[in-house]
Amino acid sequence: MLKLDTVSKIYRTSEVETVALNEVSLEIGAGEFVAVTGPSGCGKSTLLNVLGLIDTPTSGAYWFFGEDVARASEAALTKLRRAAVGFVFQSFNLIEDLTVFENVEVALLYRGVSGAERRRRVAQALERVGMAHRARHRPQQLSGGQQQRVAVARALVSEPKVILADEPTGNLDTANGEAVMTLLTDAALAGVSVVMVTHSLAHAARAQRTIRLLDGRVVSETLLAA
Repeated sequence: MLKLDTVSKIYRTSEVETVALNEVSLEIGAGEFVAVTGPSGCGKSTLLNVLGLIDTPTSGAYWFFGEDVARASEAALTKLRRAAVGFVFQSFNLIEDLTVFENVEVALLYRGVSGAERRRRVAQALERVGMAHRARHRPQQLSGGQQQRVAVARALVSEPKVILADEPTGNLDTANGEAVMTLLTDAALAGVSVVMVTHSLAHAARAQRTIRLLDGRVVSETLLAA
């Protein structure tokens, strides 16, 4: 379970103080699919960064599957993030010089996974997203929808506890967007917690619960499915 307790995140410069998150409290259960919505600049990406252990709260508490991480060291956060978090981005973030197989394998290189085990898990992840036949292609040889499926495979290959998806369908047409949503839904059904930032009301409706942010605060929560 992910649990934030009155978490605030404030960015300060010499002249400006920006409150990105303002006393946010929420819980996300294991295997729950949650969509986060709200206008641009409301704190959605900051929330994902805190949940994904990329950023730390200015104040408040954060329990990551029972572990208090709000004041953890950068080294501890990096280790936990590599072991337990998968990311999917709107812009895919694939490495152009690597093949599809190698792009997915990158997620395992810093985890001490043996070569044979890496090959097995990458092949399994690509099969899961329907991209095994493109394993030797490079990103520029793929459509946008195919690239995003590879990005989902990269997030899945490390067998994470949570997947954080930032506008994962934003650059895709309707059919490819639905395909990616199905992959995320399947991941949640398999027990992975999925938190997705989206502007799409239709895709938000595919989640079990929606959380709406405004000015860094949670202003509403809607339970959509059991």
